[in-house]
Amino acid sequence: MAGPLIIAIDGPAASGKGTLARRLAAHFGLRHLDTGLIYRAVGAAVLAGGLDLGDAAAAEAAARGLDLGGFDREALSRHEVGEAASRVAAMPGVRAALLEAQRAFGRTAPGAVLDGRDIGTVVFPEAAAKLFVTADVGERARRRTAEMAGRGLAADYDAILADLRRRDERDSTRASAPLKAAGDAAVLDTTALDADAAFAAALALVQQRLG
Repeated sequence: MAGPLIIAIDGPAASGKGTLARRLAAHFGLRHLDTGLIYRAVGAAVLAGGLDLGDAAAAEAAARGLDLGGFDREALSRHEVGEAASRVAAMPGVRAALLEAQRAFGRTAPGAVLDGRDIGTVVFPEAAAKLFVTADVGERARRRTAEMAGRGLAADYDAILADLRRRDERDSTRASAPLKAAGDAAVLDTTALDADAAFAAALALVQQRLG
């Protein structure tokens, strides 16, 4: 009997991977885990405690005490939390503390779609289907600016663009589980695609991988 179906989706911030992951999970009847929220929750916990974001021991303690259920997506979507998440996610101890929790989630029947930075390379290198979703950084900044403005939040395009570039650099050059496409991942560039076209392309790639 086949085990749980696992679909891994990786990519940089604001590439559209989260939206695609949620839609793919609904299509296949799977659970969904936005692993970026896990790291955001760790970063938020460090900030809430008034602790130094460079304090690896404090970040690891927050990671070990994390509950994967019931994340407040709205609270965790704040700009400063995203920056904090990128910093704590570069810490090997934090990544190790969260690795087994992610694997346990994915291996629970019927399976899951997980999106993040290292799902296909580290968390589930054996995933049945892997996508690496990307887009031009200028387009990603435009999307993030529109998203924030749509929620009534202050949004400065230039500041967001600079932040995304910093996060891309940090995520792709960190020593532990850097952001990169798995060798057997299908790469999907969403720069010129709207949400429906991106989903159609992603679904076709996943179905191709699943045979």
